[in-house]
Order: sequence, then C-alpha cells, then structure tokens
Amino acid sequence: MPSIPKNHPRYLSLKTREQIATGVENGIVHTTGLIAHGRGEAFDYLLGETTTTDAEHATKTAAAALLTAENPVISINGNVVVLSSRDCVSLAKKIPAKLEVNLFHRTSQRMDKIITLLEEAGAPIVYGKNGDAHIPGLDHDRGICDKAGIFSSDVILVPLEDGDRCKALKKMGKTVVTIDLNPLSRTSQTADITIVDNLIRTIPNLCKWVDEMKNLDVNTLQDLVKEWNNSENLHHVKQYMAKRLNSLA
Repeated sequence: MPSIPKNHPRYLSLKTREQIATGVENGIVHTTGLIAHGRGEAFDYLLGETTTTDAEHATKTAAAALLTAENPVISINGNVVVLSSRDCVSLAKKIPAKLEVNLFHRTSQRMDKIITLLEEAGAPIVYGKNGDAHIPGLDHDRGICDKAGIFSSDVILVPLEDGDRCKALKKMGKTVVTIDLNPLSRTSQTADITIVDNLIRTIPNLCKWVDEMKNLDVNTLQDLVKEWNNSENLHHVKQYMAKRLNSLA
C-alpha cells in the first residue's frame, strides 16, 4: 500500500480506497466491490463524513437487538474483512456473536483467504465454509450458508448487503440489521434496522454501545428495539442529506 501522509486532507478516504484496491489485487475483494465502495463514499460526502444523530440512534438500537438475540450472526464479505476485520472480531466477542463469511462471487480460494484474515484477527471460529444449508428463494451463491450460522440465526448483522438476500432473510423471519450509506437502496428499505453510516465508523461504535448496554435489563433492551421505526429513521436521514446539500449549493 502506498504511503499516504496522515496530514493529507483526504487521508482516511485514500487509506480505505487503497485497502479495497489491495484487497482486489490479493483476491479477497471482487472487482465489483470497488464500485460498491465508491458509491458508498459518495453518500458519505452527503453525510459530511460523520456519524449523525440518526445513525447514533440506529447503532444503539442495533446493539440492543444483537444483545437480546439467541443466535446473533455477523455476515462478512470481502469489503468488510479488508476494512474492518479486527473490529468485527472484537464486536463478535463482545456480544457474543458468530462470524460467517457469505459471498455473492463465491470461490473456495476467496472463502479461504477471508476466513484466514478473520482468524489472524483473533476469530476462534469462522462459519461459512461448510455450506450445508441454503437460504430459500436465492439462486445465486449468497444463498449458500451454514446451518449452525446464518441459517439458524435470529438476528443477523449484514454490512454492505445486497437487497435480494436482505429480503430473503426477512422472509425467513430474521431480524436484519444493515450498515448502508445509501438510504435509498433496497437493503436500507427492507432491513429492520438500517444504520446509515460508514462501516469503519459503525463497527467501533457498535462495540461502544454493546459495552455500555450489556449489563442492562433484557426488557429495557427489548423495549428499545420494539420502539424503533426504520421508515422514520430513513426519512430523517434523507431530510438531513437534502438539507446539507442545499446548504452547500
């Protein structure tokens, strides 16, 4: 990775771009992951590249949902692992939750490389390789999953998700939490809890909220989730983006 001076005004943005590009070169990120990252970065500009009040509220609610789950799972793809492997492992240990690799462009080589990265980041067990179950209604490889992981989960965190799988998981009766910088996407519209924020800000923020709330009464956490209105959340986010864009015009 080229050396990027830390005083560069776009240091963090350039750093994450290089991480994704290096992931492609190493066969971890699919080339379409470059497009997905760029699209997300464009929406992050509209947020001012900061965690908004709405995103903070969503993250807190997501932490509550994960803490009250019986079998929570964090779904990992190539983009997620190159940007946030250690934070994802840390979050999984804090909840605790399972980690499962799930890929649209699935090959045994990519699976092995991503699992190895997670293990190197401290994950004791990584699911996804067995592929002994299938999400109903999905014909592509994202339907392949582990029976002990995603298939039997009740709450699933799916960062950087695609809309088809999000809908299929909802049809299975799962509570879906997603991290998506685009409030207009099918995933954002379909998920139960949508955190409109950058992945590299959200995972550490989830860790913070899990630490703060893990000793709270279960009923308090469940009430927080029940009171959540995702449509209202997305409405506020779109209003925020529109107002900010108008202020810059």
